[in-house]
Amino acid sequence: MLLPQIKEPQQIKSLSVDELNALAAEIRQFLIEKLSVTGGHLASNLGVVELTLALHYCYDSPRDKFIFDVGHQAYVHKMLTGRMDQFDTLRKFKGLCGFVKRNESEHDVWEAGHSSTSLSAAMGMALARDFKGEHNKVVAIIGDGALTGGMAFEALNHIGHEQKDLMVILNDNEMSIAPNVGAMHNYLSKIRSDRHYLRAKDELEILLKKIPAIGGKLAKTGSRLKDSLKYMMVPGVIFEELGLTYLGPVDGHDTQKLIETFKQADNVRGPVFVHVLTTKGKGYKPAEADSYKWHGISPYKIESGQELKSVGNPMYTDVFGKTLIELGEKDPRIVAVTPAMSKGSGLIPFSEKFPSRMIDVGIAEQHAATMCAALAMEGMKPVFAVYSTFMQRAYDQIVHDICRHNANVTFAIDRAGFVGADGETHQGVFDVAFLRHLPNMVLMMPKDENELRHMMKTALDYDNGPIAYRYPRINGLGVPLDEKLVPIPIGTWENVREGEGYAVLACGPMVQVALDAAEQLKREGINLRVVNARFLKPVDEEMLLELAHSHTNMIVLEEASEAGSLGSAVLEFYASKHIFDARVSLMGVPDRFIEHGSVKEQRQETGLTSEAVCVEVKKLMSLHSFGISKTGYSS
Repeated sequence: MLLPQIKEPQQIKSLSVDELNALAAEIRQFLIEKLSVTGGHLASNLGVVELTLALHYCYDSPRDKFIFDVGHQAYVHKMLTGRMDQFDTLRKFKGLCGFVKRNESEHDVWEAGHSSTSLSAAMGMALARDFKGEHNKVVAIIGDGALTGGMAFEALNHIGHEQKDLMVILNDNEMSIAPNVGAMHNYLSKIRSDRHYLRAKDELEILLKKIPAIGGKLAKTGSRLKDSLKYMMVPGVIFEELGLTYLGPVDGHDTQKLIETFKQADNVRGPVFVHVLTTKGKGYKPAEADSYKWHGISPYKIESGQELKSVGNPMYTDVFGKTLIELGEKDPRIVAVTPAMSKGSGLIPFSEKFPSRMIDVGIAEQHAATMCAALAMEGMKPVFAVYSTFMQRAYDQIVHDICRHNANVTFAIDRAGFVGADGETHQGVFDVAFLRHLPNMVLMMPKDENELRHMMKTALDYDNGPIAYRYPRINGLGVPLDEKLVPIPIGTWENVREGEGYAVLACGPMVQVALDAAEQLKREGINLRVVNARFLKPVDEEMLLELAHSHTNMIVLEEASEAGSLGSAVLEFYASKHIFDARVSLMGVPDRFIEHGSVKEQRQETGLTSEAVCVEVKKLMSLHSFGISKTGYSS
């Protein structure tokens, strides 16, 4: 066994190619066994085993910089850089991160949970290297799905212009999370099908050099002839036209070929583009057969590949998908739009029912947002189904093209609130703050899956501009689902439990947390009022006035950033009405990034639990008994 002996990447440099291949097999077996317990990104990591080994064999991390796009495919990199013993803690609270993490290892030089950032980062590191007069290698590893992101093209354009020494490795497995779409995917498919270009170009140069006396000059001045050959052999040659030397395609599971190609790339001045063909899920039949499913997987049985998911109530995502079909059957204007997340957003059933009304734009959130604005202006009802964390990427388009035009776009914001094991790069806790302040926006969140269905009807019937409903990455409460859907009056809240003196204004899953707290306090003789603050914008002004005039002590409870979200909206409202004696306490996500763990652990870490609500109520009671507000001013 070779794998237990590897504690740092330098140790693999003494191995033969045969030994590297044996090590690759051991790595795959390790990943299959460990992830069957922890879950994680299996297929993407099985696909880059030889590629990662070849990189560490040829280069010297951390002196040489490896920049993994997204970073979910860096498990092998983690194993080779001294973290193999921590894999039992993968994606667990205080354990090994499922993405590249700078504070985990000096070998992790760039961290990201969103795609298409690696090329810009590589350019920055190459520039910094040259400014400092250093001579290390900079290598960006980007997938063909991530290459469709606009930011990647911006970086390629700059890289080709500046001609800095760096390497771009295209890990081409024909997948991002969902199957790739678009012209770039089709272009890469053409290149995959023609493996003769490099050999023909090399043979031409050898032939020219063999001509006596003038062969050297012909080889040196024959670049135009060779360029003509490029156009004959490879359609488009887009990467060389952008200023990068193109090498490949090369078999990403042939260790010897990878090593040879990297040595060839080291002889090239300026930026090099190495096209590597890999198989997502390589070495594990269930993952090879369905790499879409096995991109990110929960614990499973190794022998059968069966997931070990616990049986529970339907996920909010599933309720959204089924309800959208119901609404789509009645309204042909509905068009679903997703940025490469059709499965994750629950849209596969919709795409099967209405294939022509399902638009997957690839990893291109900005394009999706502006396209939705135009669809809406032409009388359609676009539903932009997007994770909260990925919607951040389209902020300018939401401001400039949707809200400014008052375009009637519906946002179905999935993964709102804490997301668990994916951690800080994926937490959906910022969208309330960055959407609430935009003119024309309506923003709501349901207390349960049945209310989500009614909010979807509300959005469909709304014709006055952009409207959004956000929902969490958890199972629903299992409440009965109404067959008839009716719109909810815009800006109205709901009393879900009567009380006196103290009230919790909660939204989404926090409504149930508040109800649990109310039950605990009831046993102590405290009657806590619970309000379903389902509209985050506009807020229910009538209820807020009633709460202030009755001198009710309020707690705003939300699984969103405390800065700028519902609590801020409540305080802003009272300030605008010159109501300065309202007693309002805020309980939200603090001003820091929350790392990976279970949703329960993330709520405990941030104090968003029923026990914490009880403590806050008693604190308010104590302050009130002394005649002071929470801020210390007399009230």
